[in-house]
Amino acid sequence: MPNSHTLHQTLSLDDIRSVSPAMADYTEKAIVGDLWKRPMLTARDRCVITLSALIARNQTISMPHYVKLALDNSVLPAEISEIITHLAFYCGWPNAYFAVEIIKDIFTERGIGAERLPAAVPELLPLDEPSEFRRAAAVEANFGEISAGVVHYTGELLFKNLWLRPDLAPRDRSLVTVSALIATGQVAQITYHLGRAMDNGLTREQASEALTQLAFYCGWPCVFSAMPVVKDVFASRQN
Repeated sequence: MPNSHTLHQTLSLDDIRSVSPAMADYTEKAIVGDLWKRPMLTARDRCVITLSALIARNQTISMPHYVKLALDNSVLPAEISEIITHLAFYCGWPNAYFAVEIIKDIFTERGIGAERLPAAVPELLPLDEPSEFRRAAAVEANFGEISAGVVHYTGELLFKNLWLRPDLAPRDRSLVTVSALIATGQVAQITYHLGRAMDNGLTREQASEALTQLAFYCGWPCVFSAMPVVKDVFASRQN
């Protein structure tokens, strides 16, 4: 959890206080002093959620601090690499490029070389063929005539490749995806991906607390827009 008043390489609490004393006070007391100490999520999970939101929203000013915090809280360089790769598909290549521009310097600073990064073409995790068949059939039925290209790449690149890359656990890959969807207001996609996240081991308590974390890092409106969908997913899994 944060234990320093430095939020960015060139932005400190004193800098914030010089412009907005109230914001500095909320930052110190509510975020650093309370949010990051809540026990419902590990500091590692909070780092994954926060970094995913920052990359998804292209909020680069805070990225150096939170990348370093993630490394200090046991998020592996290979996992950060995979988060960027994953979000290239879910938030666009340009956002991923901005993250690369910042993170490459941090990796150099910490002596993180290619030997600690994932292979470009690793041995993939096993495919759940029945589940993928059902997903592919539903997408084809709904959208095959709308964009055959999107349907093709969704199957071949995302679900038969990206989601099977082994250097980010399925549960964490789902957490990255759900965090990015909430952070960017993509509520229509939350039902499927939150259900998949819970199938991959994310608990209801963890999903609930992810909303709390995201409220501070992408704003209350994004989270309140997502909560009715999350509520329905929780209710459907009780039946």
